[in-house]
Amino acid sequence: MEVKEKTDEEIVLLVRAGSTDFFGEIVDRYEKKLQRYARRFLFQQDDVDDLVQEVFLKAFSNLQGFNTKLSFSSWIYRIAHNTFINKIKKREHEPMLVFDADTIFGAITSEEKTDTDALNEENKEFVEMSLKKLSPKYREIVVLLFFEEMSYKEISDILKIPTSTVGVRVSRAKKQLRKKLEAEGKKINTNHD
Repeated sequence: MEVKEKTDEEIVLLVRAGSTDFFGEIVDRYEKKLQRYARRFLFQQDDVDDLVQEVFLKAFSNLQGFNTKLSFSSWIYRIAHNTFINKIKKREHEPMLVFDADTIFGAITSEEKTDTDALNEENKEFVEMSLKKLSPKYREIVVLLFFEEMSYKEISDILKIPTSTVGVRVSRAKKQLRKKLEAEGKKINTNHD
């Protein structure tokens, strides 16, 4: 069986046994995902590659402690979570997240396509400004669910919180964002509720 056909957990066992070159496969599988995850928290693009590199270094050096009966994906995202949160704490005053309002709230109501495009650009700016005001615990839930497309269970594993808490935080984040947008006079479609 080729290394590409092995599960993450099987590759971890090989790396632990001394085949450290196989860790490159882990990097190949997760590098773009973790970069995308980091970009959604940090505007400083030059930080992204450094932070993802730091995540891989931490994962490699702590590989012996990983329980191969659990999901490697959740484990490495947990390391990324901790690394990115630490970076956020160091730079609380900087903007951290960029995303498209339609991803969370659905299409903006409009009669004409050109009006919709203009409204989408305007709404994107308001949503970005609103997200900056959310605490990291709500911001991160939004990113993991809507951009990383993780399940409540995966988010629960990464953040070490019950799945019911994930649901509560999703609901609260959406309500807060909706309230901020509506306070600015934006009409939004809430099909995603």
